[in-house]
Order: sequence, then structure tokens, then C-alpha cells
Amino acid sequence: MNKLRVAIVGFGNVAKEALAAVRSAPDMEAAGIVLRDPAKVEAVWRETGLPVALDVSELGPVDGAVLAIASRAIPAVAPRYLERGIHTVDSFDIHGDAAMELRRDLDAVGKAHGSVAVICAGWDPGTDSVVRALLECIAPRGITYTNFGPGMSMGHTVAVKAIEGVKDALSLTLPKGTGLHKRHVYVELADGADFETVRGRILGDPYFCHDETYVFPCDDVERLLDLGHGVHMERKGVSACSHNQRMEFSMTVMNPAATAQVMVSALRAAARQEPGCYTMLEIPPLDYLSGEREALLHRLT
Repeated sequence: MNKLRVAIVGFGNVAKEALAAVRSAPDMEAAGIVLRDPAKVEAVWRETGLPVALDVSELGPVDGAVLAIASRAIPAVAPRYLERGIHTVDSFDIHGDAAMELRRDLDAVGKAHGSVAVICAGWDPGTDSVVRALLECIAPRGITYTNFGPGMSMGHTVAVKAIEGVKDALSLTLPKGTGLHKRHVYVELADGADFETVRGRILGDPYFCHDETYVFPCDDVERLLDLGHGVHMERKGVSACSHNQRMEFSMTVMNPAATAQVMVSALRAAARQEPGCYTMLEIPPLDYLSGEREALLHRLT
């Protein structure tokens, strides 16, 4: 079996878990790490024992890349890999129009260069999207409530950290029920930063401006850090002519590990698709799994 040679792009919490997932996959091998900051190269090399590069071309042949970077960086970074014929997977977590625009743009690049992108491949959007579709398959009419947390939102935390005046930050998602949420943002200020100014920037950011958001000053964000998260989905609807059909899906996870594992599974699936761009909803579930297809069908049917 030819193993997929995988590059890990970035080396934050998700990237480290993605590397562990690749190393444990029987059909993959780690080609190396790609970083933006040359100052971090030696430390990451010492930690991983893998080649660490500033450009993927320095890693030799690479089949796929796990883009463990901020969602807002994906539209600019993903095409660089797809243009080289390298499959990509990301955990782009901006729902709605932004995700569909990314899908359209990367689809054109992938088809032009014989490569595949799988976008929004985390657990929401991602596996939760697939579960929502299955619940709707069972009860086509009705309402699904997706309740997140309590837990750390990685995408929102990264967004806050990028705001001027922020030294460190943590964004927590707290469920209110029936699909409604509020956000608690803890901010460690950079030297000389004004809290009210920073607070205004956070509340005006697209990640937060549509949510009930509270911002708190904090002297040490690190002491608050817990990477756990979770989701509880509930659907009440109609199957055929029968009303009051109720179903639930729930999980509690270590957020970076779950996200990374889904991304690595989606990269396996990417290598099995025709060129273009896909969300997880568009890919057959068996394509995410390692193993012989008939054996998987026999075990899971």
C-alpha cells in the first residue's frame, strides 16, 4: 500500500494533534511541518524529529496538506497547495456564504490542477453537518437545535488573539438552549492597551457581532484554559405521517484532538475524490475510513 505523504501546515494545538493522527494512521506518513516563522523551525524540529520547512517544496513529494491555520487564512493559503497538485483539508469554521464562496473558489483551482480540497472539515461545520443531514433524513419536516459547549471555541479564540491590543485570549461558548448561545471572552491586554477599546473591537468583529458576547479583562488567560468542548443536537419533527419524532446526538470532546482527527480522515477521503472542492456532506462516509472497502461494509452495515 502506498502511503499518503502528509504535510502539517502550522504547529498550534490542532496541528500537534493532526501530527499524532497521521502517525497513527496505517495509510499515511508525515512528510514534515510547514511554518511561517523561521524562528520556530529549530524548536519544532527538535520536538517532532521531522523536517520543518518554510515552504512545502522543501519537503519532497507531498500528497496532501492539513491546513491547521486560522480560518481567515484559508482562502489565501489553500490555493498555493492545490496549484501544486497537493490535496488540502481545512477546518474553516465560518458558516454560510463565506463557506460557499470558499467552496466555489477552491473548486475551480482544484479542477484546474488535478487536486482536491475538503473544506469545513472539523466537527462543526463538519461531522455535525453530516449528523444534521441524517436527522433530517429521518424526520424531513421539523427543527434541529444545535447547542454548543460549554467549552473553548478555537476559531473565536484565534480571532480575538489577532485583534490589536490583545496579548492572549480565550473565547468560551455557553449554550442557552434551543440553539441559542452566548460567548464569554477573557482578554489579557498587551502593554499600554485600553480595555474598552479592545472590547469594542471584539464586539464589532464578524465572529462576535451577531452573538450575545461578554468581554472580561484577565491577568492570566493560561490559568483559565481548558480545551474541552461539546455539542448536543436535538431534532423534533415528522417522519412520513407521524409527528413528534424526537432524536438526539451528543458528544463531549477535547476540541483540538477531535478537529484534527476529522481533518486527517477527510484528507484520506480527499485522495479518493475527483478533482475539485467538497464539504464533508458530499463525500461517502466510507471514504473517511482506512481499510478494505468490502470489510468496512461487512462490519458497519
